[in-house]
Amino acid sequence: PRPGSARPPPAPPDPPPTRPGGAPGRVGGGSGGAGGGRADPGRGDGFAAAWAAFRPPESSSAAGVGERAAPGYAAEGAGRTDSTENNAEMPPLGFAIGQVADTFVLAENVRGLVLVDMHAAHERITYERLKREWERERVTAQPLLVPEEVEVTPAEADRAEEQADTLAGLGFEVDRCGPERLRLRAVPALLRGRDAPALLRDVLGDLAESGHSQRTEAAANEVLSTMACHGSVRSGRRLTVPEMNQLLRDMEATERSGQCNHGRPTWVELDHAALDGLFMRGR
Repeated sequence: PRPGSARPPPAPPDPPPTRPGGAPGRVGGGSGGAGGGRADPGRGDGFAAAWAAFRPPESSSAAGVGERAAPGYAAEGAGRTDSTENNAEMPPLGFAIGQVADTFVLAENVRGLVLVDMHAAHERITYERLKREWERERVTAQPLLVPEEVEVTPAEADRAEEQADTLAGLGFEVDRCGPERLRLRAVPALLRGRDAPALLRDVLGDLAESGHSQRTEAAANEVLSTMACHGSVRSGRRLTVPEMNQLLRDMEATERSGQCNHGRPTWVELDHAALDGLFMRGR
């Protein structure tokens, strides 16, 4: 401008891009093609709110899966949900992000995403622990503060008397207190807090099918598998982040943890290439 003339006012800023409905949209590369100037019509504030609701809150609890965690677990950062900067510190199954349908644990590792069937994985972990104890000739028993009376059939009561030594080897201390009643004084320590009467009836049923040859591996595995199923975390239970991470660490330390006791997979992995392919990135 010439000396003495007025400076023109600045031009107003360009308005933000809009999506149908007039709300501001998200601008970026994504799959919008070269230039990336197309607004994303399907992901606005609602998506952010849904994602925030999906992620469970951090918990300061150091509880392990179904009971409690190992000492020092919380101090070691078991509640982490972020990716570690040093990949050498990332465990094979990574760190938990959250739960899906209260059935699967979602985690992130170096290669991508990991999805774990929490019941199947915990069942394998419990089974392997019970089997190790049984191979040492006796499953560790936990005495009950108050003995529990269990109603059974006369045949089940007879079987409990006949196979008292077998039951003791599996962690049960039982005596008969009536024609159709048993007194339960101790349960397997790994399964404390579970439905003891239902567990005892199922074990007695397995003993009826396998007879007296309980020291054979096939028969013992069937009984231990039943016990592990009763002692495992169930679908529909909401886990804390430390509990989810403890499950992942227990899986890493357990033999054959990639399959449940019935031969089904306990976890799957989607690596970065597979994730890119789902959204046709790089095409």
